[in-house]
Amino acid sequence: MRLKLPIFPHNPCLRHNLRGIRLNRQRGLALVLVLWMLTLLAVMAGSFALSMRRETAIMMGVKNTAQARAVAEAGIAIAELMLLDTDPSLRWLTDGHIYEINYAGARVRIRLLSEAGKIDINTADEARLQELMSHAGIDETTQLQIVNAILDWRDGDDLTRIDGAEKNEYQAAGLKYAPSNKSFQSLAELQMVLGMNSDVFNWLEPLITVYSNQQVNPQKASREVLQVLNLTDAASEPQIPEPPPIPDNPFAAAAQRALQPAGQTDANEAVTIIAEAMLDTDRTTVVKAVVKKSSKAGEAFEILDWQTDVSGRTSLFAADMDALLY
Repeated sequence: MRLKLPIFPHNPCLRHNLRGIRLNRQRGLALVLVLWMLTLLAVMAGSFALSMRRETAIMMGVKNTAQARAVAEAGIAIAELMLLDTDPSLRWLTDGHIYEINYAGARVRIRLLSEAGKIDINTADEARLQELMSHAGIDETTQLQIVNAILDWRDGDDLTRIDGAEKNEYQAAGLKYAPSNKSFQSLAELQMVLGMNSDVFNWLEPLITVYSNQQVNPQKASREVLQVLNLTDAASEPQIPEPPPIPDNPFAAAAQRALQPAGQTDANEAVTIIAEAMLDTDRTTVVKAVVKKSSKAGEAFEILDWQTDVSGRTSLFAADMDALLY
């Protein structure tokens, strides 16, 4: 016989226990919700902080780049003023050596390269072009193809040289242009020549010009051009004078002297000016300009070419460039 225990629905103790269980469950759920909310807020705060740090870093990068570019452009202006110096002993030289100044809290290295000391791809003959390309680090077949393609590009006819390229060869390569059959108007045009690639062009670019219209002047050639043309013997190397003093305020000093009658610089000489600025953050920016003395009244220089953030070149702050410092 099974006994039934009495139920006491109105027992105060039982009701109290049941109420306590419900309260504990609610408190536990509330605690879990609070923990989840705190975790979510922590994730949101971390994400916001990370985003702010990234945005701050980006803004600082943009600021530093703009500052470095402004200082580098100031270096171009200083170099132009120093080229106008009436005192030959103070006038900056254009033989490829490097000047270093401190300006606006940054180090600035400036290199001046006379276009007369470079190989003009419009006047260089086949032998000179072959000599140049033999140092480009490419095989002989490719060397011959590029040299003959350059000659076909600049000549005035549509006759294809052996290993060269005229209109048909460009069409066969899937290109929608053909040789201009006239002199190169800019170095950038050389990149269009059949067989040319970025590696070869970046190597060639510091050595060649379209602004000289003459043979290489060894006295104004850079170290790199002299090495390529095997002109590095003592008799052919330019004599390097003592470095001119660099004033504490190059802008003011050069500008004051530039107000005097112009220096005896070759009026037809084009000069490449490369200015690289380095901030305390080690961020560097390069500005490159090709300038020529202007014949217009009130205008000192005519800008033939202007490039910013130049890529594919050796930094002026590289260790092997220290030997070129005045």
